[in-house]
Amino acid sequence: MRGGRWCLLAAALLPLLAGCGSQPAPGRILVVGLDGMDPETVDLLLAEGKLPNFARLRREGAYGLLESSRPMLSPILWNTIATGKTPDQHGIGHFVAINPKTGEQLPVTSQMRKVKAVWDILSDAGRPVAVVGWWATWPAEKIHGAVVSDHTCYHFLFPEGMEAARDTTGITYPPELLARIEPLIQRPTDLSPKDVARFVRVSAEEFNRPFDFNDGLSHFKWALATARSYRDIGLKLWRERQPDLLMVYIEGTDSTAHLFGHLFRVEGLSGELAEQQRRFGGAVEQMYRYADALIGQYLKALDERTTLVVLSDHGFELGALQDDPSKTRDMRRVSEKYHRIEGILYLYGYRVRRGAVLQRTTQLDITPTLLALSGLPKAADMPGRVLTEALELEIPGPPVASYETEARPGTPGGGDSKVDAEILARLRSLGYLDSSSPQGDRNIAAMHFEAGRFDQAIQAFTALVAKNPEDAGLHASLAGALGAVGRYDESLEHLSRSIELEPLNVEAYHNRGVIYERKGQPEAAIEQYRTALRYNPMYEPSLRALQGLGAAPEGNTPKSDTERQAAQLAESASLAARRGNYPEAMRLLRQAERIAPRYTLVYQYQSNVAYLMGDRQAAIAALERGLELEPGNALFQNNLKELRGGAQ
Repeated sequence: MRGGRWCLLAAALLPLLAGCGSQPAPGRILVVGLDGMDPETVDLLLAEGKLPNFARLRREGAYGLLESSRPMLSPILWNTIATGKTPDQHGIGHFVAINPKTGEQLPVTSQMRKVKAVWDILSDAGRPVAVVGWWATWPAEKIHGAVVSDHTCYHFLFPEGMEAARDTTGITYPPELLARIEPLIQRPTDLSPKDVARFVRVSAEEFNRPFDFNDGLSHFKWALATARSYRDIGLKLWRERQPDLLMVYIEGTDSTAHLFGHLFRVEGLSGELAEQQRRFGGAVEQMYRYADALIGQYLKALDERTTLVVLSDHGFELGALQDDPSKTRDMRRVSEKYHRIEGILYLYGYRVRRGAVLQRTTQLDITPTLLALSGLPKAADMPGRVLTEALELEIPGPPVASYETEARPGTPGGGDSKVDAEILARLRSLGYLDSSSPQGDRNIAAMHFEAGRFDQAIQAFTALVAKNPEDAGLHASLAGALGAVGRYDESLEHLSRSIELEPLNVEAYHNRGVIYERKGQPEAAIEQYRTALRYNPMYEPSLRALQGLGAAPEGNTPKSDTERQAAQLAESASLAARRGNYPEAMRLLRQAERIAPRYTLVYQYQSNVAYLMGDRQAAIAALERGLELEPGNALFQNNLKELRGGAQ
């Protein structure tokens, strides 16, 4: 009996002993996610010597660009990173879902994720894990370790703290962890003027205003307090619980860019934009330097058997002025327009090849790499790869078929009633939530279309149109999918309905042009492309289509020498307005009007500048003059309707 037992034990140990000789044993992994941190901006500040810890990561570790995917929305991307699965696999397609009981919007939750995250996989393997602040981790899952969900710092918005949150179910796992981390959670009201002085220059009166996500300073204070909270909680869990994997998410780099990124190192601003820059122009740079210091704190917490991974979900175009200056008046950008497709990726420490440069790395590669660092194989249903060029390890294998042992809910479930409204208010203040929702299924349908899965896209968009028959964008999207498979007449029906619902729907005019072109009607196609450009002169698909047909955009295209002079003056006026110099912009537009009084673009610009100057009647008068010259201009009609409505 004893001999038999010994032989079984010895046989079991042989693979382990052989493995020890061939490659290092798995160590610990620490992942820091910095939302929206831009690689070009990191490079700029590195060159200026302002990011010493990132310089160390680059000098002693591996680095490269991390390719994102569209739509570049944080819940989608961070769940792609955490699962190694595409959005149609993991099921999270936007910031919000629809509560099946009430029909109301609610923020995405962990129950919406249809697959396991990397922390679930390690937990199932008996490895201790910890997660802090990661997108869509509320309600906190039961795992072998700890979860501090993404709702934590919303609950603590309230001065009364945990007691005011009433129902604290799901904020952390285990539930008793909440009491242990509460002293580390900072609220916006906990910040002192000194805490924010390095970022912004504001008066005591501004600093003490009541909290409101629609107020840029309040929003920034929440972002800073949350970053400090999750930083400290992550360090506490790393030291006290000793997890094999810790994943910490820091949102502040993205919010700060949305709020103040248009002011980053822009020269020649005037008026209200110059005043914004004086007060808030240094915030983005200081937040990047804050993130660098945060990385330094985590570097100090590493041991010789830890791999550090620092990454962002996308980049951010900073210092870019809005085409519409009114959108920067309250210092808020719109949706993901200013996100860049490439984020950062740095690997450092245990088993990392010093000086390696990562090439063609995508977000789908992160989970397979984390699994390999943990000694576990990737799954065959994970499209990504292990980043072997940056690591000194053999890929564990062979791949398993899947880690999905049982179906996850994949549905919204209930909401977190105490803080849902605050979460939605924050997202809305950044321009992420528009009037057409739900967006999650829409985005997943669009991904089917982009991947060429047209039948699936048609099925998904048809279901969405049935639920939202008054949504112009959905009709246009369904029409695009129908057109892709040659169902042109059905496509045109939906495009006509889309334009009827929303006369300024540029996508619908363009798609109608595509259908006409495929039906062999180039003149009808040209007319539709030109109409799209009338309402959005910079719409690239229609510009390219007209170029392919050998046609000029027309519309606002100058037709004479005087109109060309007026167009040049109008563009100079536009630049002056974007920089906040409204009097100079209006002077140039008056000059353009004298040169070419029948050039309608001048009146469009005059209306915009008059509105920015607070002269609503002058804005109305300019549009009325434009409509006299171009009675069918839906943009003028729409703007005039809004201005007259606001004047009543």
